[in-house]
Amino acid sequence: MSTTTVETSADVTGHGSADAPRTPRGRGRRRPLASLASHGVLTVACLVALFPIAWLVFLSLGPDKDDYLHPGRIWSKMTFDNYAFVLQHTNFFDWLKSSLIVSLGTTVIGVLIAATTGYAVSRMRFPGYRKFMWVLLVTQMFPIAVLIVPMYQILSELQLVDTYLGLILVYCSTAVPYCAWLLKGYFDTIPFEIDEAGRVDGLTPFGTFARLILPLAKPGLAVAAFYSFITAFGEVAFATTFLLDDQKYTLAVGLQSFVSEHDAQRNLMAATAVLIAIPVSAFFYLVQKNLVTGLTAGGTKG
Repeated sequence: MSTTTVETSADVTGHGSADAPRTPRGRGRRRPLASLASHGVLTVACLVALFPIAWLVFLSLGPDKDDYLHPGRIWSKMTFDNYAFVLQHTNFFDWLKSSLIVSLGTTVIGVLIAATTGYAVSRMRFPGYRKFMWVLLVTQMFPIAVLIVPMYQILSELQLVDTYLGLILVYCSTAVPYCAWLLKGYFDTIPFEIDEAGRVDGLTPFGTFARLILPLAKPGLAVAAFYSFITAFGEVAFATTFLLDDQKYTLAVGLQSFVSEHDAQRNLMAATAVLIAIPVSAFFYLVQKNLVTGLTAGGTKG
């Protein structure tokens, strides 16, 4: 007779639990302590970045110019009078108009020149194309103080001193070299077969660039546009030198009008600075979807 061994459920469960392998930790999953530490570091970094902005907004609510010396007193007398004064009794809207004209003009002209330059160097091989890009890079090494005098002489001979166009051209001389390098790296990541397909379809080189390449290069163009806009919007030295009419002052230059030799209206400066940040924040919101892609894509291909 054969005997049958019957295992109880407890025995089966015991053997199963003893022999069951441990579940491996999935890729990308962190230990709770490491996750807590990373979140803590990110929180501290965010607070460090946001504190100056919050402090500026807080000081702008103080009605007196010396409230920054005693910030604790602001809590009991917060007011928006500084903003009302800036908007009603200064040339703020003239400054804003000038800043937008110069910044948007620099963005449009600068990105157009930089995009065509970067595309030509990326796709075409002509004598000296490598040296040409290095020349653009070298132009970024000169300090502004060295460039002001020769640029002023050039603009004076062209009768462009105290004009928006003159200031836009000056800013383009700063923005175009960097943006050309940036867009050249981005165009390198776009397959050359797309250009060949455009030629097969009968497109000219410029038609291929405008109809096929530019739509694919939107992230890179967004970064170049943002850099050009910020360069022109917040620059002070060139704008102070080349704009003589106070009606044409940009916001960055107009902000200096609150500081004199014997007085400094820091409450009004703080309120104006907060108002200045609004257009930049709006422009950043429009292009922020493409910023990360555009900043990283240029480094994916050597």
